[in-house]
Amino acid sequence: MRYPNVLTMLFGLLAVLCLPGAAQAAELEGGPVVNVGHRGTAGLAPEHTIASYDLALENGADYIEQDLRMTSDGVLVVVHDEDLDRTTRGPAENCTGPVGEKTLEQVKTCDVGSFFNERYPDFAREEYEGLKIPTLEEVFRRYGTETNYYIETRSAEAPPGNPGIDASSGMEEELLRLMDEYGLSEPAAGSWRVLIQSFVPASLEEIHAKDPSLPLVQLYSDEETGETIGADLEAAGGYAVGVGPSMDDVDRGLVEAAHAECLAIHPYTLLEEPDMRKMIDLGVDGMFTDFPNRLEGVLGEEAADGNSAAVESAEASRACLSGAGAEVPATGGIPLLPYAALGALLLSLGLLVATVRRA
Repeated sequence: MRYPNVLTMLFGLLAVLCLPGAAQAAELEGGPVVNVGHRGTAGLAPEHTIASYDLALENGADYIEQDLRMTSDGVLVVVHDEDLDRTTRGPAENCTGPVGEKTLEQVKTCDVGSFFNERYPDFAREEYEGLKIPTLEEVFRRYGTETNYYIETRSAEAPPGNPGIDASSGMEEELLRLMDEYGLSEPAAGSWRVLIQSFVPASLEEIHAKDPSLPLVQLYSDEETGETIGADLEAAGGYAVGVGPSMDDVDRGLVEAAHAECLAIHPYTLLEEPDMRKMIDLGVDGMFTDFPNRLEGVLGEEAADGNSAAVESAEASRACLSGAGAEVPATGGIPLLPYAALGALLLSLGLLVATVRRA
């Protein structure tokens, strides 16, 4: 009998086809560079105000960012700092100290626009005086389901260097409730119309446990390095669709490592056009900027509008995760690549039959 050699070839070929690494792994590719208005357009208007959000959208932002704090009476308001001192003016008992120690009624007495006129006289406007801190609900009411939101959960109880959220605040639960109430949960899951970010993995993991369909982004503080971020990417990929490092930690190696995990990479915070071009050249998928108008200009004809930017980003992520973005889908060993495996089996069986007949 002369067919043992053919059997050896057959089983060897099957073994090769079934190896987990035999197919090329998928990588994230094909999405646009999204323009995220940092706190609206914080370089041109008072941060986290309706005026700032309106101007950001006029200037080409695909997303507007909201930093969340919770008042002592359980209302989500949009303000970056733990304390009110930097950005607000008004009665000291209401407008200084931690946001979490004030009621919504107290917070609403504060002027959040005048500080901008004082600090940036070249961009000062009379109408900025007297602007109020918006609630997240007010933002959702104004912009509805036609605007993309990039929401960060924040709290005073975060680890040093990683301002985020503490498990007892109820912030995540209230955020998800408002998203449901204003019809944003489904667009978030299907089209990335809402992205939720945090420096604290526990916050994102809690949201993921409540609704695994929501797109989450793991932030990294500027105390991290590209090396430490890279070491965490596999873990982040268990619950997140993207990562947000400081621009100073981004290099081509980190971008490629993130894309290999099907993670989008959105660094913060870009101010100058040369830095924006550098990030684009490195292959990032978007970036936070105080000047969405500048990034819009840098992107030029490549700039996507807000709706398509979100949809295309979501599609690129799904293609990568499903393996459709790879030249040859990865199999993980089982099941076999259908057509390649079938062809190899038919060829080998044909050789075996021919050999048996000649024996």
